[in-house]
Amino acid sequence: MLVEIAKTSSVPSADRITDEESAALARAVVNLFARWNLSDGEAREILGGLPARTYARWKAGEIGRIDRDLATRLSLLMGIHKGLRIMFTEPERGYRWIKAPNTVFGGKTPAEIMAAGDIFSLARVRDYLDAERGGW
Repeated sequence: MLVEIAKTSSVPSADRITDEESAALARAVVNLFARWNLSDGEAREILGGLPARTYARWKAGEIGRIDRDLATRLSLLMGIHKGLRIMFTEPERGYRWIKAPNTVFGGKTPAEIMAAGDIFSLARVRDYLDAERGGW
């Protein structure tokens, strides 16, 4: 006998990411960039051209308002970090991978790809890691 499965809502239970969640993501990404050994300039480009003063405030723990684009970038960066932690049992190998030339990226490093500034470049690195680890 067939039993109908209750429909689930396609609308998220939370309207949007909270300011507290955004601030936590920003703090985590600042720490992640330090582990990836990125310069402030590289970090700011990856974050979509974040002004130097704003990034300096982030590094000092003063996180302001984060818009949807920036929240999406932060989410993609945390997904990249997660993918690397799954792929590499030694965290340091994952951190070094970001600055290592990769034939998949035409000999460029993942950091160079992400620093192109557009959100699609972040998604490209994230998608590559998801595919490599079988996370489709």
